[in-house]
Amino acid sequence: MSSPRTPRETRSPGLEPLAVLPVFVTLQGKRAVLAGAGGGAAWKAKLLAAAGAQVDVYAPDPTEEMRAAPAEAVAGRIVLHARDWSPADLAGAALAIAAQEDEGACACFVAAARQAGAIVNAVDRPHLCDVSFGAIVNRSPLVVGISTEGAAPVFGQTVRARIEAMLPSGFKAWVAAARDWRAAVSARYHAFAERRAFWERFADRAFAEPDRAPTRADLDELTREADAGPRGGAVVLVGAGPGDAELLTLKALRALRSADVILYDDLVAPEILDYARREARTMLVGKTGHGPSCRQDDINALMVSLARSGKRVVRLKSGDPLVFGRAGEEIDACRAAGVPVSVVPGVTAAQGAAASLCLSLTHRDAARRLQYVTGHDRRGALPDDLNWAALGDSSVTTVIYMPKRTLGALLARAIAEGLRPDTPALAVFNATRPDQAVLRGSATSLAEAIAASGIAGPAIVMVGDAVGRGAEALIAEAVAGFPVGPEAGREPRSLSG
Repeated sequence: MSSPRTPRETRSPGLEPLAVLPVFVTLQGKRAVLAGAGGGAAWKAKLLAAAGAQVDVYAPDPTEEMRAAPAEAVAGRIVLHARDWSPADLAGAALAIAAQEDEGACACFVAAARQAGAIVNAVDRPHLCDVSFGAIVNRSPLVVGISTEGAAPVFGQTVRARIEAMLPSGFKAWVAAARDWRAAVSARYHAFAERRAFWERFADRAFAEPDRAPTRADLDELTREADAGPRGGAVVLVGAGPGDAELLTLKALRALRSADVILYDDLVAPEILDYARREARTMLVGKTGHGPSCRQDDINALMVSLARSGKRVVRLKSGDPLVFGRAGEEIDACRAAGVPVSVVPGVTAAQGAAASLCLSLTHRDAARRLQYVTGHDRRGALPDDLNWAALGDSSVTTVIYMPKRTLGALLARAIAEGLRPDTPALAVFNATRPDQAVLRGSATSLAEAIAASGIAGPAIVMVGDAVGRGAEALIAEAVAGFPVGPEAGREPRSLSG
């Protein structure tokens, strides 16, 4: 019996240290002052004007580019003064930019601007800046800012180009519609969770049809969908897959991005949580085989309590929630408490492991049936109610979950029931993850090989003729860099491809 532990809150990935705080400054109708005409000054003046600022430029010797800026900007928003600045010129400025070549002149302007209450930027002098300018993706009113804290501007520009390619220009119309509809949506939905549910549906539709302008009919239809959806708290059981974050389904991503609280297991890969809504609370409610575990009753009670308080709870499980994930008990607890509950399936460990090895579990020349069994019962012992006749059939592919402790006894009993001793068998550790490792053997040798290997991590075992059909060539190709066979007791190496 494993030792109990209690659910504990973990640190949200969104709370990791930030090099800078990204903020967006409203400049519409405000005044900005730019002193000098150094590198990039004309572009910054035009950028401020595009953001709605009234820009006064003070440059005793303006460049040709700076002289052209007032004509290129929105009419009247840039005024060029062909003289040096004075402290009086900073009165009422919301933002001030120093673009002089001389360091001392920049420092003097920065000090005066701060004294006047302005936010300050100094071109190419980060040590004098209150704020910095990053690369911008403009789908206004959708604006994306990218910062490398001045360390790699060219890299930032490359990232900007990639994001621009991902954001169709049609998003402008969708964001403009969101701005126009916001007051009506807020008036209709008073609860924050209800408003967020509406805007999540809005975002899904925008991504599905980015190149058409939304209409009033879209607003009406989205409103009907939101009205028909669940109100208040709810629970969603989400399959995180066996480890590789790229195996998450789109529906799982949507659930993670709309969650208020995420209750996750030890076996969930940490990078999966990077896809969660940054404001979401994350709580570890780990259950590890034969190790310290949270009691299922405590998990059920926490899940129900959070949902009853109005939270949208994601119960994040490794693999697929409905395959040996105790989903039935959690669904029953929610239904008994009157809490809405739904399930988002995931890639189960058997599928992930087989795919990583390019191994068909139901090869038509070798397997008539595929069966999943668990290696232990509630007590952690070998289940006594397994269908041993089915396990004794070598033409069936059997996948054994949580097999480590009882595998020897399970396979010995299966052999006694008719399984050929030389039936091919595989153990896959940490399936689909960078540290995946494989052991290959037979029904008689695999359990001993696992015990001798010392390989750590969750394991899954596959037994049957389909496992052996072409396995040598397929596995050697798919796990290049992994030890395969009895020699796999050595330290596993990294996947090379």
